Amino acid sequence: MLKQHRTMTRKKKFLYLTLLPAYFLIAGLFLQPLPDIYRGLITILKEPDFLITDYIAIGGIGAAFINAGILTLVCIGILYFLNMEMDGHTITSIFLMMGFSLFGKNILNIWAILFGVWCYARYHKVSVSKYIYVGFYGTCLSPIITQIMQLPEVPPALKLILSLLAGAVIGFVLPPLSTHVFYLHKGYSLYNVGFSSGIIATVIISVFKSFGLETESRLIWSTGNDRIFAVLLFVFFLLMIALGRFHSPTAFSQFRAILKSSGLGGTDYVQEDGFSTALVNMGINGIVATAFVLLVGGDLNGPTIGGIFTVVGFGATGKHVRNILPVMMGVWLASLTKTWNITDPSPIITLLFSTTLAPIAGEFGVIAGIIAGFLHSSVAMNVGIIYGGMNLYNNGFAGGIVAAFMVPIIQSIEDRKARAKGTMPL
Repeated sequence: MLKQHRTMTRKKKFLYLTLLPAYFLIAGLFLQPLPDIYRGLITILKEPDFLITDYIAIGGIGAAFINAGILTLVCIGILYFLNMEMDGHTITSIFLMMGFSLFGKNILNIWAILFGVWCYARYHKVSVSKYIYVGFYGTCLSPIITQIMQLPEVPPALKLILSLLAGAVIGFVLPPLSTHVFYLHKGYSLYNVGFSSGIIATVIISVFKSFGLETESRLIWSTGNDRIFAVLLFVFFLLMIALGRFHSPTAFSQFRAILKSSGLGGTDYVQEDGFSTALVNMGINGIVATAFVLLVGGDLNGPTIGGIFTVVGFGATGKHVRNILPVMMGVWLASLTKTWNITDPSPIITLLFSTTLAPIAGEFGVIAGIIAGFLHSSVAMNVGIIYGGMNLYNNGFAGGIVAAFMVPIIQSIEDRKARAKGTMPL
């Protein structure tokens, strides 16, 4: 592993990371004529983008991929020129930016929130690099910015001022709130910023409603592209595995070490096991997640690809096949007993994003993971109504609730068993 760290330079790691947006940028150019891409991008920028808004449906495949690719390249450039070292959170944040730029984040609506994070860093007289990942994750609240920009009967200049103000407030409160809520779930939900963002969204949308500003439910969902997306995804994930193996002949043996980890929040497989091993783990996660969606009959589109990229991205910071499959199975089993079908839009998204609870399966076992997925499906399907779909990381909020509910109970049961065996003092 030491040899790998010497030969894999920072520049090369960032170059490899740009392959993600570049791959889908090129695919987008081939899958939609340029004039249609331009019109699609304009539509994406103008449309409300709270859950569920599939950019592929409203702008086309090419426009959605171009939007995601450009935004992701810009974010990679920000990290590179901030002299950030490559670690697991670098990879995770970039994959999430790419994925959610297919159904909610666009090249205009994220900057006000990042400005707020910059203000927070300036206020505390530290480099913005300390909070940049929180900022990237926190752009899950970017639909709020779009919504403000579309307020009726409000002058454009005032809408711009209000959106900047809202973004600044969101970005400013995200870092301290994210640090605080971590202690509620103790790292057993990986989408920590999603949890804090759910709280922020609840407060902001409650204020909106008190002024008579309501958001209607939304479902824009594309279908019929499973074959082309399956090919694009499987090829890309196989390339990730091949790259990891090429740069480290021991990547597969080191991968077994990843499978033994719980994946608790704060885990960093890039630092612990090496960049190449993390690539292998991420590629395997992507193949498993994509195959799971196809096997249960779900659609491959903007939201589900975003979910797959999330599973892949967190393959650098906590997720692996041993701890994600029990949770996903729990969601699938829930669909057999509840009032919805797993192939419906919200359930299939929940299936993928439920893996925020992977550390519960990793730490407490398969049964606990299945129960977590079962409970998560119910919570995630209902909490979004609180903030009108304005938090793109809805499952992060739901996962935080489920983890905060389950983990103390599981730990109390394990403590009782330990006392009964005499391995723990009364």
